[in-house]
Amino acid sequence: MKTLIHGFWLLYAPNKAWQAIADAAPSAAKVLSLHTIPLSIIPAACWYVGVTQYGWEVAGDTMRLTTASALPMCIMFFFACVLGVLFLGFMVKWMSTTYGEPAGLAEGATLISYTATPFFVSGLLGLYPVLWVDILIGLAVAIYCIYLLYAGVGPVMRIARDRGFLYASAVFAVALVSFVGLLTVTVLLWDFGPAPEYTY
Repeated sequence: MKTLIHGFWLLYAPNKAWQAIADAAPSAAKVLSLHTIPLSIIPAACWYVGVTQYGWEVAGDTMRLTTASALPMCIMFFFACVLGVLFLGFMVKWMSTTYGEPAGLAEGATLISYTATPFFVSGLLGLYPVLWVDILIGLAVAIYCIYLLYAGVGPVMRIARDRGFLYASAVFAVALVSFVGLLTVTVLLWDFGPAPEYTY
C-alpha cells in the first residue's frame, strides 16, 4: 500500500516523496507488482472505454474504434508500459557504474516507475478523449515527468547532485530514443498485426 501512496505523494511533494521512496528501498518485484502494473492498467482501461464508447471529434464527425480492434491495442499498450519500465530500469542499472556506485534493477525500476506516475494517472483523460485537452495536459505531464526524473536520480541512486544531473540527462536521452523506437514498432504492428478499425 505504501508503494502506491508514495507514487501519489510524488504529485504534490516530490522531494519528500523521493526521499521516502529511497529510504524504503523497494525490490524490483514489489515496484512492478504494487506500482507499475496497477497504474499501467489505468491508461489502458480508460483509453479502451474512451475510444470505443465516446470517441473523439474530427472535422465535426465523432470517430470511435471498434471494440475488436481497440482491445488488442490497449492490451499491448499495457504490456508496453510494463516492459518500458523494465527496459529503462535496466538501462539505469547499466549506466549506474558510470555515474556512481553500481546499482541493481530494483533502483532502476523504482526510479523509472515512480517517474512515470503522472503519465499513468493522466490516463484517466482517456475516459473522454478531447484532442486539444489531451495534447495540452500531455505536454504538462511530460514536463513534470522530466522534472521528477531529475529530482529522483539523486535520492534513489544515492549520488551527488552534479552527477545526478548528468545521469538523469543520459536516462532522458535513452527514454527519447526508446519512445521513437516504440512508435516505429507500433506502425509496423499496424501493418502486420492489430490495426485500428473506425466506426462513426
